[in-house]
Amino acid sequence: MKTISIVIPCYNEQENVVPLYEALRSMFASDLPRYRYELLYIDNDSHDETRALIRGLCAQDPQVKAIFNAKNFGQFNSPYYAMLQSTGDATILMAADFQDPIEMIPQFVAAWEEGYKIAIGVKTHSKENPLMYALRGLYYKLIKKMSSVDQIAQFTGFGLYDHAFIDVMRQLNDPTPFLRGIVAELGFHRKEIPYTQPKRRAGITHNNLYTLYDAAMLGFTSYTKVGLRMAVFFGAACSGISMLIAIIYLIMKLIWWDRFPAGMAPMLIGMLFLGSVQIFFIGLLGEYILSINQRVMRRPLVVEEERLNFPEDAMIGGMADASK
Repeated sequence: MKTISIVIPCYNEQENVVPLYEALRSMFASDLPRYRYELLYIDNDSHDETRALIRGLCAQDPQVKAIFNAKNFGQFNSPYYAMLQSTGDATILMAADFQDPIEMIPQFVAAWEEGYKIAIGVKTHSKENPLMYALRGLYYKLIKKMSSVDQIAQFTGFGLYDHAFIDVMRQLNDPTPFLRGIVAELGFHRKEIPYTQPKRRAGITHNNLYTLYDAAMLGFTSYTKVGLRMAVFFGAACSGISMLIAIIYLIMKLIWWDRFPAGMAPMLIGMLFLGSVQIFFIGLLGEYILSINQRVMRRPLVVEEERLNFPEDAMIGGMADASK
């Protein structure tokens, strides 16, 4: 009997963890009776009753596993790390808030049985904030055009991954993994299944402007060179235009010495413009340096505080364990 691992990242999801477990167990019993399930919750230092509820599920069902992080390690490291700890023949990553539809799982498994190593969900519509959906769509279009790697529009990571691709992920040893880009760059031949993203079942979203910006810049600095190239080309263009204007001003002053006042306004405007451009590109360069710095330090993806229902010495990936 094949095993399907379901990885569920959690952060303050006390309203959703138990209903999600019940829905998944019911779905496997009715739609996927020929498969064994492994539910792996990874909690990113929740401050509500999420951990207590997960403990109860682990005590009730040995097929439910849990990893409790020592602190919040971000929205990318935690689920990626949990996928590395999965043991199923295939691993499915999904959100705990029901925005990744459970009814998509049988479709993923069917595509997997057809021979696809990766089957992912791609949003065609969303019941979330229309403005946020539009902004995400714009971001995906921009990065797809700027990246040398074919990016997947409206893909959040929700999908099924064969154990062969999980092994590829384990070999990367990337301290700042961007799963969406990794799937596009290194993934096997995949099947994209469209779906409409529903609203959260309960609770509030933990995404804000900063987390969305962080996600956007991680993808931008990991898979594009356009920022640095744009700085070079724009700097060269501004230099050429400045020299041309300077020559024109010099000629006009020599011809009309007494009648042509150069004035301070053009000089001040030019200085302010070039100064703002420099600050912008210094900040952009800083984002690239920050990304390099995080990779050079090679810190662990997460530090575990506790894990439940795992066999002894079952840790995969060599990450730190605070309980030892």
